[in-house]
Amino acid sequence: MYDLIIIGGGPAGAAAAVYAGRKKLKTLFISESFGGQSLVSDDIENWIGVKKMTGLEFAKMLEEHIRSQEDVEIKMPEKVIEAKKIDDGFEVKTDNGNIYQSKTLFVASGGRRRRLNVSGEDKFEGKGVSYCSTCDAPIFKNKIVAVIGGGNAGLEAVVDLIPYAVKVYLINRGPELAGDPSTREEIGKSDKIVIINNAQTQEIMGDKFVSGLKYLDKQDNQIKELSLGGVFVEIGSVPNSEFVKGLVEMNEAGEIIVDHKTGATSHPGIFAAGDVTDEIYKQNNISAGDGVVAALSAYNYLLKIKKQSPAVKN
Repeated sequence: MYDLIIIGGGPAGAAAAVYAGRKKLKTLFISESFGGQSLVSDDIENWIGVKKMTGLEFAKMLEEHIRSQEDVEIKMPEKVIEAKKIDDGFEVKTDNGNIYQSKTLFVASGGRRRRLNVSGEDKFEGKGVSYCSTCDAPIFKNKIVAVIGGGNAGLEAVVDLIPYAVKVYLINRGPELAGDPSTREEIGKSDKIVIINNAQTQEIMGDKFVSGLKYLDKQDNQIKELSLGGVFVEIGSVPNSEFVKGLVEMNEAGEIIVDHKTGATSHPGIFAAGDVTDEIYKQNNISAGDGVVAALSAYNYLLKIKKQSPAVKN
């Protein structure tokens, strides 16, 4: 019986592991890999304190810090496929058939970007194909790029890219944009933006790096090409929360709803942070901070301590 099981190897899980280790909690860390979604990134330029590093360097940095914690046991690669309540805590089952028990759970299983599933997408991921404009927009300075997606995610990506790219094609499958009216108005002010409606992406082209995109113009049923230096796929994301469905409260998107002060979920003893939650800013630095919050909350939960701000008068 562990004090805490941490599920997920991204920045939220890593930060929680470090703090749990420092609090001397008997901790089990379960993940398929280290680094989370950033593992495939060629350049990470927004991790505070490090000007630039690759996703692999980021993953190694997290791994080294986790492995330095004596009280943290690591099971990897393993994927949690089921979690349930038991009398004295929780039980999780992994894809290896292993079963582990703990007094508390911390879910940091992240999310996965919705993919286009077109030729070239996998090949050029991290080589011109990006799924995070907030993270990667500065990398595409002075380049022509395309954003695929006419909803809020796509429109917000365009806004992120306006200060950097020389031109942004917004590729929208529908006859008109579906995003928030104020964001549509914002991008309409820029002469850098070219909106292509009724367009379905067919292929992302390139050699070692993205050089273009093919799309089907559904108005005339013709295949057309764009010359590009980058493609942002912004058609939403899916939280990796299936294994706790029915155990904790989620929103319609499947994100785990948390108390953003403590990281607590609707089920006592289960905490969560990062992209699997309803946090609106899916960023490494925020995930790490929320992971620390959740780990400290789990520690206080085990000790039955009701933590208050130091500003509160006793």
